[in-house]
Amino acid sequence: MREEPWITGGATDPDPTARQYTVGTPDGRILGVAEYGPQDGAPIFSLHGTPGSRYGGPPPELPTLYDDLFVRVIGYDRPGYGLSTRHPGRSVADCAADVAAIADRLDIERFAVTGGSGGGPHCLAVAALLPERVTRVACVVGVAPMDQEEFEFVEGMTQGNVDEFTWSVAGEEVLRPQAERLAAADLERMSKGDIGLGEAYQMSEGDLEIMSRPAYAPRIVRMMQEAYRTGVDGWVDDDLVFVKPWGFTLDTITAPAMVWFGVDDTLVPRQHGEWLARNVPGAQVVRMSGGHMELANRVPDLLTWLTGGAAPDDAVAGVPA
Repeated sequence: MREEPWITGGATDPDPTARQYTVGTPDGRILGVAEYGPQDGAPIFSLHGTPGSRYGGPPPELPTLYDDLFVRVIGYDRPGYGLSTRHPGRSVADCAADVAAIADRLDIERFAVTGGSGGGPHCLAVAALLPERVTRVACVVGVAPMDQEEFEFVEGMTQGNVDEFTWSVAGEEVLRPQAERLAAADLERMSKGDIGLGEAYQMSEGDLEIMSRPAYAPRIVRMMQEAYRTGVDGWVDDDLVFVKPWGFTLDTITAPAMVWFGVDDTLVPRQHGEWLARNVPGAQVVRMSGGHMELANRVPDLLTWLTGGAAPDDAVAGVPA
């Protein structure tokens, strides 16, 4: 980390409902962890989006959901975010070793894993590289690899994401100052009560409605303040991993898998989910009627399936028509 943090302090309102701690990795780094729900519940690793942090928790309108479903949901800061040491040059695949380090520290042998948006490829990496430990995996509104050849990666994306990936392809020296500018703008908006993503990130009407719910504002502010605790290293490195090979192949996934995507998603358009549905072996697919944030309305369905329950009624095998 930098000797003089670009932003200090992290979340001004740390989550009192989370059990929080740090875990060391075999190569000497530190990972920030937050977990929710009963400590002896069914373990689920939940991997945050880009940018994001370890903070999560049940939907505000369902505060007892984790207790009701008896699930132990574990989130962690990917390297460079929150309390986690940066890991320069990391790949998507590297997250599997970090999840394994946390699971080992917690004496968890087998677990389910899910990830949303930027966390989507990372949860697939965990399933592919820890096949003996992952019971089920669910990728939610995750991006496809940039090096796939079936569609243009940024086609249909909102301009903000097009810009991010363009800067990422150009390299860190181009991406970093732009990420710093955007992160500072995020924090400034949030200080005024605006949790939107900014003018360049146009979202669907359904996503805007979800983000306008008053109970969601404190969660989003807490998550983003913590994401930028020491600067934008995590965001920069996340964006860089998405424009290079992931470091694993999807065909090695053996755990039961599910792919969720939103038909109105402007951040990760539906063709990404459709590609993943075709390439994750045996994946069941949930074609959500909303956009990028639509899972907020369906968290019980996801958690029920991850813990061995039945798939949602609208889940289908393969790519939906």
